[in-house]
Amino acid sequence: MVVAASSVGCANKNIKVDKPKAPVVVPSAPCNCDKNVEAPVQIPIADAIEAGKPQVGKPESITKVQDYSLLKPAKWEELDGFEQDNASVAWPAWMQSCVALANKPMWQNACNAAGLLNKQSYGSPSDEAVKSYFKQYFTVYKATNLDGTDSGMITGYYEPLLKGSRTKSAQYPYPLYQKPDDLITVELDSVYPDLKFKRVRGRLVGNKLVPYYNRAEIETLPSPLKGREFMYVDDIIDVFFLQIQGSGLVQLDNGKQVHIGYADQNGHTYNSIGRLLVDRGELTLDKASMQGIKNWARNNLEKLRELLNQNPSYVFFRELPANLPGPLGALGVPILAEKSVAVDPKYIPLGAPIFLSTTEPNSPKPLKRLMMAQDTGGAIKGGVRADFFWGAGNEAGARAGAMKQAGKIWVLLPKEFMIK
Repeated sequence: MVVAASSVGCANKNIKVDKPKAPVVVPSAPCNCDKNVEAPVQIPIADAIEAGKPQVGKPESITKVQDYSLLKPAKWEELDGFEQDNASVAWPAWMQSCVALANKPMWQNACNAAGLLNKQSYGSPSDEAVKSYFKQYFTVYKATNLDGTDSGMITGYYEPLLKGSRTKSAQYPYPLYQKPDDLITVELDSVYPDLKFKRVRGRLVGNKLVPYYNRAEIETLPSPLKGREFMYVDDIIDVFFLQIQGSGLVQLDNGKQVHIGYADQNGHTYNSIGRLLVDRGELTLDKASMQGIKNWARNNLEKLRELLNQNPSYVFFRELPANLPGPLGALGVPILAEKSVAVDPKYIPLGAPIFLSTTEPNSPKPLKRLMMAQDTGGAIKGGVRADFFWGAGNEAGARAGAMKQAGKIWVLLPKEFMIK
């Protein structure tokens, strides 16, 4: 992403940080909804990719600390299913990665070569050409965990489709809020070196930084965010799950669909309402899926508000430009259905091609394909961990909600890339 979230140096602003009250850890959220910065708008790849030319857009520095040492050298022959996969399907997603990566020295040669191949093939290189390209310009690494194992959890996420309006009405009473003007993000290492790579979000009361409003406070009437509404939808449950996914589509009455993207988060820790329902005996563990939670909610409307307020985390949104091919991921480029994954950028470089070997959601059927690591998420932590983007709408949501599979990951890095 191009534009970093605002950070405030406390020493320069005479702000007092109250450590007992303000959180001192990076807020946790599921899927892709706890990003550090706002994403830029990317131009279409047909206009952005030309051989030998720098790409538009500045790739985002999503994390300050990396440990790529968990990537272990491997051989192409080890990629389980690579030869059987149609690698050309992932080519458009790789072109999107190059929009953000081509100005980075270690990626420049590979992206320039990709631009040349893209131009020579009129944007549609063959499977054979794509595989030859990656084998010529990339080295294979196997992702591992801190304990040395090479298997991890693969989950799924999607882009919800909501019904909404730009004006409030009895049919559309539930607001989506823009990022508040008084929300402040503080990078704590400027004040406390022992808190390096930690940040807090809050608001100023006098010269003191206090935690930002939690979900219950934001949804009190009148809301402290009154005036920051920019869209209204018909279902509070859909609003909640939109915040979990981090982006979505809102279909207006005139049939137009509007892309809604993550803008920021209130700084409070995400608490799983599914886990809470299991702990309370309202749902069994096998029923605590997204659909199971939605079904419970619709049958227990009198309990719903109290349940939702047990998750104090709250996500703010912004309207994205029309005609994007997909939601914007943490890399700052549109992510594409079944071609993009979210990873932990501490262990896998954002934008990198990966080869994923797992199984279909809730199934033993193999799912082995080339994809691009273009997004992140607060719950996506570890060396072998990925969140598979299934696309938009109910069918994609059903597949995403059912996906919790074991899998392995191989990462493809340009031969110039230095592991450190």
